Amino acid sequence: MHRQIILLIILLTAAASVAKAVQKPNLIVILTDDQGYQDVGFNGCTDIPTPNLDKLAINGVKFTDGYVSYPVCGPSRAGLLTGRYQDRFGFTTNPTIDPNNPKAGLPVEEETIAQVLSKVGYKSAIIGKWHMGTHPNFHPHKRGFDHFFGFLAGGLNYMPEKLTLNDLSEVTRKWHWYSMKVEKDGETVEIDDYLTDELTDAATAFIDQQAEAENPFFLYLAYNAPHAPLQATEKYLSRFSDIEDKRRRTYAAMVSCVDDGVGRVMKTLSKQGILENTIVVFLSDNGGAITKNASNNGPLRGAKSDLYEGGIRVPFAMQWVGTIPANLTYTEPVISLDILSTIAAITEVEISPARPLDGVNLIPYLTGKNSGSPHDQLFWRKWEQQGMAVRSFSTKLVANVKRNNQNHAVYDLESDLSERENIRWQSPEKTQQLIDAWEKWNKPMKDRVFPTLGADNWWEHNL
Repeated sequence: MHRQIILLIILLTAAASVAKAVQKPNLIVILTDDQGYQDVGFNGCTDIPTPNLDKLAINGVKFTDGYVSYPVCGPSRAGLLTGRYQDRFGFTTNPTIDPNNPKAGLPVEEETIAQVLSKVGYKSAIIGKWHMGTHPNFHPHKRGFDHFFGFLAGGLNYMPEKLTLNDLSEVTRKWHWYSMKVEKDGETVEIDDYLTDELTDAATAFIDQQAEAENPFFLYLAYNAPHAPLQATEKYLSRFSDIEDKRRRTYAAMVSCVDDGVGRVMKTLSKQGILENTIVVFLSDNGGAITKNASNNGPLRGAKSDLYEGGIRVPFAMQWVGTIPANLTYTEPVISLDILSTIAAITEVEISPARPLDGVNLIPYLTGKNSGSPHDQLFWRKWEQQGMAVRSFSTKLVANVKRNNQNHAVYDLESDLSERENIRWQSPEKTQQLIDAWEKWNKPMKDRVFPTLGADNWWEHNL
């Protein structure tokens, strides 16, 4: 009998080990807002320590050429969440903050990462900034998310005493929504701490809940820091008394708070014993908004809203302990659209043939199974300004505004990261090939399907 009990224990332990081995990995996407390319230690920042973000990169991969699909918040997030170029469904600009407009947001025909992963048993949460529409049709709960703690609009004040509006019906002017209170699953809640810390609290609580329930989960931790307004508490400001510029000091404090939050998230994963079974991705939604938040894009030309590198190349790192080699620097171009393609391939979830993904599963490239570049070409479009860009390996063609045959510029990013020397006329055939490739890509894309932010004063109807 004793031997039988021992044998049973051995078999159960082996079964548990097999079950753990085939368990679907959790996915955490940590997104910052308007953070500069060089405002992390792993990209060379010297005045803002980011030890936790650096550790994430050291334990996994740093993407030197990591991109987003648009240089402004809303469309960039739409691309990330769907794994598809947002131009495919006309999300060409930040949507108007209008709860009465059923078109101003992420089209309901598109599937989010949360909706895709729900098909294979994942529980999902968005903590922080939504910005995918304020009409009830677009609410996170209707887009696959089981839990929402955050705000629907594109920005919010960070100090709890500045959050005084109960809902959008109390908005009386543009940007007034920055004073709205936080929502938790459809209910307005009061917070008493700095917003970034509150978001981290909510994120770690969700991880604890799902770990204890043994659910595979997707956490979209969408910090609004370090997006304006520049606001920080003394706790974080005191760390940067050596920075003389007040705006840069406050910005540094905001980034430091995010870094603390990332550290707390990673500690929670370790505490729950699920660190090795969790993919963690960190990136910014677009390049640093240099004039608005004192960010630093380093050697890159341009800033938020530009199709130059400073608008679309972002700090980008990924960790999957035990699968992705540690301390890896990956120099081939990747894009935020790859996140959904990667988790979809890992989980073998079905993707609708009517909405094929534009990304690539990055894991085989990071483990060395696949060689070469994940993407032959990447594309960008600014519909309103007729701006365009295409990157093919190290060559990039860009017309930041008013696209025509006269103002295209071509740069070799390998030798000219700052996009200073236009080599268009050195290779007219290559230039035309890139223009033709972009035109072919652009042909099925849609025009804008909803009013842009600030296009109407809907709130005046409430007065």
